[in-house]
Amino acid sequence: MLEITKHFKGLSLLLLLTVVSLIAQGESLSGFRRGRQVDGFLGDPSKIATLQRALDVEDLWFEQRLDHFQSDETRTWKQRYFVNDAHYRNDSHAPVFLMIGGEAEATKKWMHEGAWIHYAEHFGALCIQLEHRYYGQSHPTSDLSTSNLAYLSSEQALADLASFVIAMKAKYNLADTQKWIAFGGSYPGSLAAWAREKYPSLIYGAISSSGPLLAQVDFTQYFEVVKASLASYKPDCVEAVQRSFAQVEILLRHMIGQRNLDEKFKTCTPLKDSIENALDISSFFENLAGNFAGVVQYNKDNSPHAKITIDEICDVMLNTTMGPPVTRLGAVNDMLLEQSKSKCLDYKYDKMIADMKNVSWNSETAKGMRQWTYQTCTEFGFYQTSEKKTDTFGDRFGVDFFIRQCMDVFSDRMNSKYLDQAVSKTNKYYGALKPETTNVLYVHGSIDPWHALGLYVSPNAKTPTIYIEGTAHCANMYEPAANDTPQLKEARNKILKYLSKLLDGYASFAKFS
Repeated sequence: MLEITKHFKGLSLLLLLTVVSLIAQGESLSGFRRGRQVDGFLGDPSKIATLQRALDVEDLWFEQRLDHFQSDETRTWKQRYFVNDAHYRNDSHAPVFLMIGGEAEATKKWMHEGAWIHYAEHFGALCIQLEHRYYGQSHPTSDLSTSNLAYLSSEQALADLASFVIAMKAKYNLADTQKWIAFGGSYPGSLAAWAREKYPSLIYGAISSSGPLLAQVDFTQYFEVVKASLASYKPDCVEAVQRSFAQVEILLRHMIGQRNLDEKFKTCTPLKDSIENALDISSFFENLAGNFAGVVQYNKDNSPHAKITIDEICDVMLNTTMGPPVTRLGAVNDMLLEQSKSKCLDYKYDKMIADMKNVSWNSETAKGMRQWTYQTCTEFGFYQTSEKKTDTFGDRFGVDFFIRQCMDVFSDRMNSKYLDQAVSKTNKYYGALKPETTNVLYVHGSIDPWHALGLYVSPNAKTPTIYIEGTAHCANMYEPAANDTPQLKEARNKILKYLSKLLDGYASFAKFS
């Protein structure tokens, strides 16, 4: 709780970056792939039932422009948002906290849970969450065709925020002296920082959690951090994982070995049918590596994503009584299949592409997979690759594997040259790891692979950072728990003090513990 003086109340957001694993036809899309869960990078604010609060939150709608940058485009659409005024002190200096929605449906639970609500209670802030265009129930166009997705970009999303802030100031009669603070985690963490950069007259400050600022096609560092995070538990774990992947390669060479792998990994279709299909095999290996990535990315977060820990999968990989490393790798795969409620491991590339090409809002892909993939193909890259034989996870899914998906799902023009140009444009527009912003606090966890593309070492006083040892993706954003690590508790205190500075020292002596 916040410990503050009697004058104030006590107190009771990626971000993620890319698409979900694909399960057999007829099953729901679930699991983890390319840095993203099926319900987005952030997910719900708490997995602990006793910390969850049941409050009604109304769906509100704002008329938004389809295109902010073409004056002759006059079409509009309805964008969803939520409001919580339970802690709002309603005076001319009360702050407004804006939670930025990301690449999944905005969840109402964030309107009454999560660290930002505790901050709001402390500062008497009005809390507003705006759902990102093309995600959740915010549908700018009739479907998700590639031509319609032309209106999906971070730049349009930031312009949405600007128009929304202006309209809300009028609707709620908010004074110019009331400061707007943006919050976001993962991709929305990036948006929070960029909102302050591009619209400083509207957004006074931002808390950017686990936000990647550097767009990069070939995100080689991702699995390097996964490797280091596994080693932080036990170095032998990495060796066991590397040996298991090497054994998969050996078994793939012979039909008996392929059948063995089908049994160990519960494949939906026999590997012998795909052994000559390099794309299928790449997808198979990427799925196996994604098992480790998903656990590492949310390790011990107070998030519903964090059901299995590094400790658990490493203990399995080091349990020699279970058999050789490849058998233990199969056991880890079983754990993740069970978590995602999947009956088998679907690695078929053509099926993935067919699913991804579904443009209906009623499809499973409309939960965010198709949209986020489009953004990676047109703005960010973020492709988590393993392309050297000496790599822990082998050399089966290099950058060409992901670029091929952009071309197969959206357009042949989205080739390597196109991706390089798109990423270069993004970095030039936002400044990458050299932002020229003020009043933004960048927060990252050492376990989180996404920190490699974020600002986690402060180059100067104008761009402060918090680097939390031993924590994962967006850890500071989730609902606080009694068993949080001391360094996580300290980080929340630092965030609180930073907010106090932004808000003219309001209760700067408070403590979040």
